[in-house]
Amino acid sequence: MFSSLRDKLKGFFGTKEEPKEEKKAKKAAKKEKPTKSKKSKPVKVSKSKQVEQKPAVSKSKPDKAASEESPLEQELEEVEKTLKKTQATSEDKSHLPDLKQEQSGFLAKLFKKTQAEERQKISIEEEKTKPEEEKIEQEESEEEIIKHEEKPKSFLSRFTSKLTTTTLKKEHVDEIFEPLEIILLENNVNLSTVDKIKENLEKDLVGIEVKKDKIEETILQSLKSSIESVLIEPPSLIELIRQKNKTGNIYTIVFFGINGSGKTTSIAKLAHKLQKSGIKPLLAAADTFRAASIEQLKTHGERLGVQVIAHDYGSDPAAVAFDAKSYAEKHNLNCVLIDTAGRMYTKSNLMKEMEKIIRVSKPDLKIFVAESITGNDATQQASMFNEAIGIDGIILTKADVDEKGGAALSVSQVTGKPIFFLGMGQKYDDLKEFKKSDIMKNLGLD
Repeated sequence: MFSSLRDKLKGFFGTKEEPKEEKKAKKAAKKEKPTKSKKSKPVKVSKSKQVEQKPAVSKSKPDKAASEESPLEQELEEVEKTLKKTQATSEDKSHLPDLKQEQSGFLAKLFKKTQAEERQKISIEEEKTKPEEEKIEQEESEEEIIKHEEKPKSFLSRFTSKLTTTTLKKEHVDEIFEPLEIILLENNVNLSTVDKIKENLEKDLVGIEVKKDKIEETILQSLKSSIESVLIEPPSLIELIRQKNKTGNIYTIVFFGINGSGKTTSIAKLAHKLQKSGIKPLLAAADTFRAASIEQLKTHGERLGVQVIAHDYGSDPAAVAFDAKSYAEKHNLNCVLIDTAGRMYTKSNLMKEMEKIIRVSKPDLKIFVAESITGNDATQQASMFNEAIGIDGIILTKADVDEKGGAALSVSQVTGKPIFFLGMGQKYDDLKEFKKSDIMKNLGLD
């Protein structure tokens, strides 16, 4: 119940947050980005180290060969060297660089060159990856900006963002209420009820001074108060019956409504609820017109173990109500529940018959039964029955399948009478006591 109206009210006051799964996916994507450019560094630098180690291997070979030569051979080699030096005195070889130094200098340059080339390659690769990373980050930031821009703001947020004054005027309330009025009407809230809610909002808001960051909160709180004022909290029916029984009298309830609204089933559910509270009920089959109506009520009575008073079809329903009260007084029962035939409020003869039943039975409570899903039709029916015979309370059936829920707001406001129960299913336990707090919770305004 109220799921459609609740969703639209949420859209009016605010939007949903970005799903957590999308946020987690973004975080994981950002963590994976920087790992690409780091892999090339250690691999290529290690190659250059191998180049540096090669000449060290070649140097060790002549040292090893010299150690293996005999002393005589070494002396001969020294003599030959001295002879060669004397013959080459005319040649100046001082300008020639030392081979070892040249090699070491060359290797050093080579190593430096390979290092420079490696750094250059790494820097080139990093420069290549940077634009790609920047492009990815830019695309993601653009996507986030687009998502942020595309995320629809609530009407109330758009309104408060434009508002510069801290004193609310009637024009502000009209601007706020225009889309809210459409939401309420689409969900079967009666026009007079919508006007009443708007009137309450104007009383609460016009002329008050409020901080800009508190405007939305103030309007939401005012809407809660306005809807709560439309709904009427019912008294405890169990307590009403017990108080009447303390005086030595039985409590009488008459049920009426149009055909097919669920009167008989609601009576059986209420009888079951009274039994669980220690109250002894009696059922009166005053619907002597509809075929199988008496058998239907008797079947419920047998299942619940409750006595049923009935006459023949076509008999006076007022007489059935009178006999039921007399039986209850004699057998010390606590409450009489009178079922009546369904009738349209436009049929004057049937409405006069209803007036007679009420006049004879003198009920303590007159309950109008209607289907919640009929919306504005239920409101109109309640209004007409209230004008014709007067009603004291309401039961709305099939409330469990009513997504809009507008009838619950409208019926109570139009008649000025409380809703006692909501029919929530086909079982005997599926009769729920009406509470304003539950309605506000279902609307998402608690």
